Amino acid sequence: MFSCSNPNQNKEVKLITLNPGHFHAALVQKSMYDGVSPEVYVYAPEGDELEAYLKLIEKYNTREEDPTTWKENVYKGTDFLEKMLSEKKGNLVVLAGNNEEKTNYIAESIHAGFNVLADKPMAIDAKGFDLLRTAFEDARKKSVLLYDIMTERYEITNTLQKELFMMNEVFGELEKGSEDNPAIIKESVHHFFKNVSGSPLIRPTWYYDVDQLGNGLVDVTTHLVDLIQWTCFPEQILDYKKDIHMNSAKRWATLITPSQFEKSTNKDTYPDFLQKDIKDSTLSVYSNGEMNYTIKGVSAKVSVVWNYQAPEGTGDTHFSEIRGTKANLKIKQGKEQGFKPVLYIEPKEKNNQDYKKSLFDGFIKLAKRYPGIELKDTVDGYEVIIPESYKVGHEAHFAEVTRKFLSYLKEGRLPDWEVPNMIAKYYTTTSALELAIRKQ
Repeated sequence: MFSCSNPNQNKEVKLITLNPGHFHAALVQKSMYDGVSPEVYVYAPEGDELEAYLKLIEKYNTREEDPTTWKENVYKGTDFLEKMLSEKKGNLVVLAGNNEEKTNYIAESIHAGFNVLADKPMAIDAKGFDLLRTAFEDARKKSVLLYDIMTERYEITNTLQKELFMMNEVFGELEKGSEDNPAIIKESVHHFFKNVSGSPLIRPTWYYDVDQLGNGLVDVTTHLVDLIQWTCFPEQILDYKKDIHMNSAKRWATLITPSQFEKSTNKDTYPDFLQKDIKDSTLSVYSNGEMNYTIKGVSAKVSVVWNYQAPEGTGDTHFSEIRGTKANLKIKQGKEQGFKPVLYIEPKEKNNQDYKKSLFDGFIKLAKRYPGIELKDTVDGYEVIIPESYKVGHEAHFAEVTRKFLSYLKEGRLPDWEVPNMIAKYYTTTSALELAIRKQ
């Protein structure tokens, strides 16, 4: 374990929310937690982002079913960071917002002796990666914990894909693959305009500036790179200098019209910082990216695409394939699946009765840990039928991540592999961006 004699280990956890420019900051507080004070200290500049965060907290506090009881103590001012660092009102800083300054916020908070729970990405370029590495070293010296919010580990199809991967009788061994035929593929499609907690999501204007949000190669890709490491190299310590090799990377833009920009931001003009990306009134956002790399000699491909808005009745999508010597494990989320993620097992030998027996015997053991899951025959193999009770939704995963981090905080340590693998993850994303820019 990455351990420390954490000075906050036996104290009540008191949250500090720093400059909450993204709704994920509020989602951490959609639930209450044992051992966490309802008093929350908020430090931020005045503006729409702060007000949107406070409105979501009020919505959670006043809902009819299982309302929260947060009490927000808000400091508004341009010197919000300095004020937070000097007052030391809490011991756990929650960060979700503008990514241009996030790595600096992390480094300053850690240096001041705070624990930090940060939304992804914790670094958006090579300079940020170097600062993040320093922050992790500082965290070790200060005996505090730094952790990022990897919600996708808690999505049930991702969880079960990992479980099946670890069953040799089902999956076999991970293939090596090649750049033309990767052994691991992770692809996702996202949308700028969507509904969150039943209401249209209003994006801050900086969300369309990749210098502040991060290019497509370093933002959502963080989740996909994390899933590759977490699923295919479970609890293995990765050395980014030896184990990660970037083969190719590219990025491209999504075009946003003035009316689309206004609908998603409630602003009828482009701010000055976006003028660099505007041509003939159309905004180019480098939100899309693809990387091909090897991790411990295994070829992997990661791709992220951002469209403006999903067609009616659809939403964000995810595709995952992991190729093994006995079966391929796939997650699909297209029209055939009703735009909901579905997990499939596709055996390499479809009529092998010995394999079928091993699969069903193994699945019976898995079903004891996940009651209600079943196998259904398909043309290419089997679909894993998952009860609706496991499909709690993206917003609920924030509470699951937070509870996991709180358990680490109570122990005063992270698993040995978490810190080096976070470093490896952000090396992967930021080095992909560096390569894409050089090759463009």
